[in-house]
Amino acid sequence: MDGVNKVFVLGNLGADPELRMNPGGQAVLKLRVATNESWIDKEKVKHERVEWHRVTVFGRRAEGLAKFVRKGMRVFVEGRNQTSTFDKDGQKHYSTDVIADQVLVTGTPRGAEVSVGETNPGADAPFAPHLSMSNGSFGRSPAAPAATDIPF
Repeated sequence: MDGVNKVFVLGNLGADPELRMNPGGQAVLKLRVATNESWIDKEKVKHERVEWHRVTVFGRRAEGLAKFVRKGMRVFVEGRNQTSTFDKDGQKHYSTDVIADQVLVTGTPRGAEVSVGETNPGADAPFAPHLSMSNGSFGRSPAAPAATDIPF
């Protein structure tokens, strides 16, 4: 039986994405995603830690996302870990990236406009518009019900 290599990351973009073309002409989009963690220790002292994730998106999905994702946007990434090696100054270094299969934009910076013309009053607002870039097409995520669909 094969193993499972599945990664889920929910965080904020720490920088604008970088879109490049590889030698074969395929689009490659690099994202820097920050996740936050906080806890209180035995002495009741609050600690916080930010973890940075390097995310790589390929092909048409990369080109589409590059048109509208910006620093500060909240994204949900589904993909797999891939480690590569490189030599620098005679030493071997390792780099682990998340190779994205799917990227969902779950929030935008306050007041920012998203590509389909909807605005989000804030990244933490409930029932904010969710945009997805899956299989090369944009669309509204079924996880984001319209306000008229809410039964209360």
